[in-house]
Amino acid sequence: MWLGPEEVLVANALWVTERANPFFVLQRRRGHGKGGGLTGLLVGTLDVVLDSSARVAPYRILHQTQDSQVYWTVACGSSRKEITKHWEWLENNLLQTLSIFDNEEDITTFVKGKIHGIIAEENKNLQPQGDEDPGKFKEAELKMRKQFGMPEGEKLVNYYSCSFWKGRVPRQGWLYLTVNHLCFYSFLLGKEVSLVVQWVDVTRLEKNATLLFPESIRVDTRDQELFFSMFLNIGETFKLMEQLANLAMRQLLDSEGFLEDKALPRPIRPHKNISALKRDLDARAKNECYRATFRLPKDERLDGHTGCTLWTPFNKLHIPGQMFISNNYICFASKEEDVCRLIIPLREVTIVEKADSSSVLPSPLSISTKSKMTFLFANLKDRDFLVQRISDFLQKTPSKPAGSSTGGTAPESLPTPQEASEPPTSPSSPLSSPPSLSTQEIPTTSQGLLKVFQKNSPMEDLGAKGAKEKMKEESWNIHFFEYGRGMCMYRTAKTRELVLKGIPESLRGELWLLFSGAWNEMVTHPGYYAELVEKSMGKYSLATEEIERDLHRSMPEHPAFQNELGIAALRRVLTAYAFRNPTIGYCQAMNIVTSVLLLYGSEEEAFWLLVALCERMLPDYYNTRVVGALIDQGIFEELTRDVLPRLSEKMQELGVISSISLSWFLTLFLSVMPFESAVVIVDCFFYEGIKVILQVALAVLDANMEQLLDCSDEGEAMTVLGRYLDNVVNKQSISPPIPHLHALLTSGDDPPAEVDIFDLLKVSYEKFSSLRADDIEQMRFKQRLKVIQSLEDTAKRSVVRAIPGDIGFSIEELEELYMVFKAKHLASQYWGGNRSAAIHRDPSLPYLEQYRIDASQFRELFASLTPWACGSHTPVLAGRMFRLLDQNKDSLINFKEFVTGMSGMYHGDLTEKLKALYKLHLPPALIPEEAESALEAAHYFTEDSSSEASPLASDLDLFLPWEAQALLQEQQEGSGNEDTQERREEKGTSPPDYRHYLRIWAKEKEAQKETIKDLPKMNQEQFIELCKTLYNMFSEDPMEQDLYHAIATVASLLLRIGEVGKKFSALSTKKPRDSAHSGDHSSATEEDEPPTPKLHQDPTRECQPPAAGDPQAKARVDTHLGKALQDSHVIVEGGSGEGQGSPSLLLSDDETKDDMSMSSYSVVSTGSLQCEDLTEDTVLVGGEACSPTATSRTGGTVDTDWCISFEQILASILTESVLVNFFEKRVDIGLKIKEQKKVERQFSTSSDHEPPGVLG
Repeated sequence: MWLGPEEVLVANALWVTERANPFFVLQRRRGHGKGGGLTGLLVGTLDVVLDSSARVAPYRILHQTQDSQVYWTVACGSSRKEITKHWEWLENNLLQTLSIFDNEEDITTFVKGKIHGIIAEENKNLQPQGDEDPGKFKEAELKMRKQFGMPEGEKLVNYYSCSFWKGRVPRQGWLYLTVNHLCFYSFLLGKEVSLVVQWVDVTRLEKNATLLFPESIRVDTRDQELFFSMFLNIGETFKLMEQLANLAMRQLLDSEGFLEDKALPRPIRPHKNISALKRDLDARAKNECYRATFRLPKDERLDGHTGCTLWTPFNKLHIPGQMFISNNYICFASKEEDVCRLIIPLREVTIVEKADSSSVLPSPLSISTKSKMTFLFANLKDRDFLVQRISDFLQKTPSKPAGSSTGGTAPESLPTPQEASEPPTSPSSPLSSPPSLSTQEIPTTSQGLLKVFQKNSPMEDLGAKGAKEKMKEESWNIHFFEYGRGMCMYRTAKTRELVLKGIPESLRGELWLLFSGAWNEMVTHPGYYAELVEKSMGKYSLATEEIERDLHRSMPEHPAFQNELGIAALRRVLTAYAFRNPTIGYCQAMNIVTSVLLLYGSEEEAFWLLVALCERMLPDYYNTRVVGALIDQGIFEELTRDVLPRLSEKMQELGVISSISLSWFLTLFLSVMPFESAVVIVDCFFYEGIKVILQVALAVLDANMEQLLDCSDEGEAMTVLGRYLDNVVNKQSISPPIPHLHALLTSGDDPPAEVDIFDLLKVSYEKFSSLRADDIEQMRFKQRLKVIQSLEDTAKRSVVRAIPGDIGFSIEELEELYMVFKAKHLASQYWGGNRSAAIHRDPSLPYLEQYRIDASQFRELFASLTPWACGSHTPVLAGRMFRLLDQNKDSLINFKEFVTGMSGMYHGDLTEKLKALYKLHLPPALIPEEAESALEAAHYFTEDSSSEASPLASDLDLFLPWEAQALLQEQQEGSGNEDTQERREEKGTSPPDYRHYLRIWAKEKEAQKETIKDLPKMNQEQFIELCKTLYNMFSEDPMEQDLYHAIATVASLLLRIGEVGKKFSALSTKKPRDSAHSGDHSSATEEDEPPTPKLHQDPTRECQPPAAGDPQAKARVDTHLGKALQDSHVIVEGGSGEGQGSPSLLLSDDETKDDMSMSSYSVVSTGSLQCEDLTEDTVLVGGEACSPTATSRTGGTVDTDWCISFEQILASILTESVLVNFFEKRVDIGLKIKEQKKVERQFSTSSDHEPPGVLG
């Protein structure tokens, strides 16, 4: 590549000059290429350790002038070919021009200008692809690809200098982090370490420091532990590794590949040494953190953040913190965690103005909202730019807010109609309740079911409970007055205190919507829920079936769900969600959570709360494998180990944690606690997130520690916890108590003491509140690796168990094969570009069907794993094997089909292996396009012209009289001779023949019933293909010559047997047109039936390549065949391997007839057949002289009379011990798998470089 000219003072240190002219020098790096000795070793080591990756390419071109001591680099190259191209360009285009200049400075200036021009031109061409990686980074990426054999599609994210600990010795080198791999390379004094790990194989990734290793990063896979240390910035490296491993887990979970985020703002200048991908990943991480902190919708993107202070009117302070700005929100978070948090939706903003600066209040910014609140930010670093960004976003905000005012002037008055269409600022006031859906045809409940089903007794009648509830409401009203109400409320420690004391029933729905962020989505998507309900009504799916089944199990003890109104509302919400998010659809436990949401909000509100839960607050909880809940269960186990170590051991022993905690997490305690108590936990959950659930779970274990330690089995422990949770009561609840079904089942003689839910919450906060949100995220990452990898292992075991026992591979070999197969499937996601359905894996499918590969991937695997390597013929054989295995013809095969194919080549005796090979040369494995054309490698057999055999007479098997008898019987039961004759004439075109053909194959696939007698016979053309395969198969064997000799003998023997069979067949069916029935004749008809469609397809291509299923083409073929049969006694065999544009295919019948003569062919006797002839343009003539009639036709029709059976081939091969030994020798697939894993990356692009004609 061309480089921007840079000075080089010592041109010859570490470099060898290879070519020179007066102005340029081409140099090679010492230690690169042959020789080099000790100097070469040292230079190689220096390159790796000191990262000469700045100029690491092994070749370079320098510009020099005669009197100057300074050299300038102008180009570098990773190969001699690349550098020679640059050198030739310089010699051809610059040398003559440069010799004109007198002044050397002018020469250097001209050269530098020219090189900069070339680089600018190259960059201009690259710009549309958004290629903005800096030069040094590009070089590192090229080096990485070359070093590890990665394809173009593999993008480098970043690279770091570090040490890899091999045993107790650190190897200094370079760690390359790509989107799909972690790679490490080190070269120290001749010792090379090269390491590649796929992110999808990582089972553990953590940062730790031990006595043995200084601060290091540990990467575990299933079969190795790797330690890396001595990083310049270990924090940054680890964070990036985490992100990449996370992406890989996401890919395993729902097959989402990595997509570059095109919507991110691009920098004006590329950052030095930071790739676009690295920036992309950093931005992703910031976006995720921002959305999680402020519970914002999934499509919200952070634009930027800046330090500032916020004036808080409730305590008259300027609170330092960070202001975050995104497309639709301005958010603020104080430096101290609980002091203050604020979310201002831009749809609420009316005025943004710059106030006057003062020493007390430097560069203030005031933001006013529709709810008459004003927020004052100060100490903003770049206020003008900030105001400009906010103005830009405000203009794009759909609800047409007023333009931002920058000089302190009042905004234009708002247009009046806007107030009507205005989204409400808070879910509270009746005036602002969202447009009721009841106006539409679809019946939906527009208020919480609790209000509908609860008898509205006045608070006074409830006594102390009513008074308490009134006090709570009053406290919240005071809070709203001081801190604001609705989305723009200041959220402080005071807010949390009030939540912990319990939210009053009248405000619960409103506050859940605010704290979860569901309110934002509901307001910005008006009418969305109604549309979904309409679309999903009457639609049937697996999800709707499961929903129907669970509707009546959702809080059946609550009056709201004991009648059709509540049930119908629940049905609509769950069905609408399943329709919105088919990847989740419906999962058990969603019904329980949704029924509680419906008690406190309208249907639309419950729907958006469910969206917030499933998609943001409890990620991956409700998918088919409840991965999210398993991850949090893992965190719970880890926390138990840390804070309750004694109990943890006991619980592990009893195996309780996994049984109990799943239902606690999935239903937020709603299924295990009395409803009025659990709902208080849900209040806290919507405010604080998952940490509350973890805290309460730990507090429950802690409260029962002594009893649990005394338990002897899992059942006893479950009973202890069940009874404890049943007696968690909410004494402040004003709802009439709802009997808890679980409690009725577990109540014993002595009911345990009641526990107040508020006390339990208080204890959980006192003892376990040290949990922080970012710690939980960190733990989630660690557990995600563990959980997803263990699910993958389960899938592997299930798939391996599904493989029948007679397959021949051991369990270990099957598992290894599965890993290789899965890696090949995943590679299609990395680098497959626009590959077919193989890419899109549906995790809801049975494990066996989740990973499937297409023909090109199978071809790559076949090439590396087959014991039958056939050189350049291997891809052809792989294509046939694929067609044979692809039973449902969807162009994809699953693991079971793949293993069946492999087993045929590796296991069983000689007969089984030959049978597998035999099948690969019959349809459907062999397709007409693959047959060789008449001018290439065809072999003709002619008969004595005095023979009176009918051209339609079929073959008679010499060795299988029983078949003849069976078919004779069939014939007698069947139709008369005329029908038979007619059927025979039509064979090439009638669809029933194809069906018959498929039936034969379907029967053959049933391994348990299959015998060698069931195999169809092979015609001459197919036999030639088989010989060709065998010839290729032996080409790399140590016994090559012996094998060639043996196969020549066998082939010539078989060709004679076919000839004899043909003559015998002709004699036995001499009088086919008389109306006499003969057993032989009927046998011949039936026996011939399977191969016929195949044989009659070839002329189709020879005449003119028709479209599949073209009736006119079929008619032409029949005519052509008829002429062929009338013109000649002999039927000639030939394939159609030539391309469709081949001249021989376009000749008319007459031209072909006149053009061909005996001299076109070399004639050899069958006895002298050599294997080499199989691939030459050779014709074999059997015994008698060829009459002109015999050779006058070469239209590609085949010798339909010639055929051979599997038994004949088997018997002939058994006569040659060298062939028997070849097929019976054992090959270890384990070694092949190891080799395959090594070259997996190099293969990934092989499909782009396949020779033509291989596809088929």
